[in-house]
Amino acid sequence: MPLARRLPKRGFNNARFKISFQPINLAALNAFEDGAVVDRTSLLAVGLINTRAPGIKVLGNGELKKKLTVKAAAFSAKARAAIEKLGGQVEVV
Repeated sequence: MPLARRLPKRGFNNARFKISFQPINLAALNAFEDGAVVDRTSLLAVGLINTRAPGIKVLGNGELKKKLTVKAAAFSAKARAAIEKLGGQVEVV
């Protein structure tokens, strides 16, 4: 067997530095009252996210029907536009 196949494979692995987001859709945010502030603690209280992922990303799937102030780590362009169209605020944490 060649030497290259017998030696252990080592090197740089970027998996430990990967930032993972927990996705949440706009339709799920309709569970909150009109004018509410939606952040990590309120999403945990309702049960829409779990505690494993460090960040939250709001995606534009579904239709938002309420004016909300949303605090998250990332937003899709469609989600940001939908929240601001209803008069809500978007805050990147």
